Amino acid sequence: MVLEGTPDVGSPRTSDLQHPGSKGSCILSSPGEEALPGEEPIKYGELIVLGYNGCLASGDKGRRRSRLALSRRPHANGVKPDVMHHISTPLVSKIGRSTENMIDFVVTDTSPGGGATEGPSAQSTISRYACRILCDRRPPYTARIYAAGFDASSNIFLGERAAKWRTPDGLMDGLTTNGVLVMHPAGGFSEDSAPGVWREISVCGNVYTLRDSRSAQQRGKLVENESNILQDGSLIDLCGATLLWRTPAGLLRAPTLKQLEAQRQEANAARPQCPVGLSTLAFPSPARGRTAPDKQQPWVYVRCGHVHGYHGWGCRRERGPQERECPLCRLVGPYVPLWLGQEAGLCLDPGPPSHAFAPCGHVCSEKTARYWAQTPLPHGTHAFHAACPFCGAWLTGEHGCVRLIFQGPLD
Repeated sequence: MVLEGTPDVGSPRTSDLQHPGSKGSCILSSPGEEALPGEEPIKYGELIVLGYNGCLASGDKGRRRSRLALSRRPHANGVKPDVMHHISTPLVSKIGRSTENMIDFVVTDTSPGGGATEGPSAQSTISRYACRILCDRRPPYTARIYAAGFDASSNIFLGERAAKWRTPDGLMDGLTTNGVLVMHPAGGFSEDSAPGVWREISVCGNVYTLRDSRSAQQRGKLVENESNILQDGSLIDLCGATLLWRTPAGLLRAPTLKQLEAQRQEANAARPQCPVGLSTLAFPSPARGRTAPDKQQPWVYVRCGHVHGYHGWGCRRERGPQERECPLCRLVGPYVPLWLGQEAGLCLDPGPPSHAFAPCGHVCSEKTARYWAQTPLPHGTHAFHAACPFCGAWLTGEHGCVRLIFQGPLD
């Protein structure tokens, strides 16, 4: 992947992410043998951008999308290190844009709970050429991630403030200005997963402990027993956007969109009712999109999990504009509409939609909710915070999620 920022130092070309203005993009490559004529394309995996729930607000178009499948190219385009150049005036050198042919994936800075950062004043923190993903063309099709990307002249440029150094074997290595961080989950991306440790990846693919802050010039310590190989469920943070890597085998264990729709219909068929207004509640169809809630939309008190229909009473404005008192248990907290999570690749299992993230109200299975609620995602220069994977909202409360308590029909 390649994302836009300041220029950097040279190295030959592979897969990148780039960023025009406040956007970023990614290039993916695969070295080795060429595909045979008529051969079915081989899928290496998929990248899913956290915070969009299945689709960008403006729609998935071209290289700007919330999910990208990585498949084997007809012709390999991997390269090997060659000549190193030290440029005295890097800002004058040619700088690429996301329209360049080598860019495969353009990503945009994601704001907590609000999707893409909009407006000309939004300053991106994603590097212009953020990272590369290099995939083997032979089984098991191993995918490796590297910081920084190549421009149209097959050069890697590192910003003047980026950390860079010469390795013992005489090659140059370095870090992008704000870094490319990777976290591999313990136990894979499954029902038994647990968050791993965040590391930083260098231009040459070496693994380091985190710097004191994202843009510090002093690199962390080399972690020799870890690699840059992506695993199912690996998280990639570009300081502005976080991506999830899913392997084909991992996606086979994830629920399908058809299964998610069947769960929605099953939940509605149970005819849950508002325990006070006694109206029947129903989750809206994904085709509606996240517009204003309709009259049958379920709402939840996120502190206790009691599900109601919408009502205007119980306000506790002295505690905050969204604070309401639950009429069943008297707990005071945010009162929000429930929305089903629609990005199946973010789910650990096909379990029923029983839990909601607090305070955004996105609904998923218990194991999915608990995993993301305990997964710290990088934020800012050195902070970490758990967030809803469907919208990016920071999670609150003791557990970050709540079990939903529905009332069935009285008949």
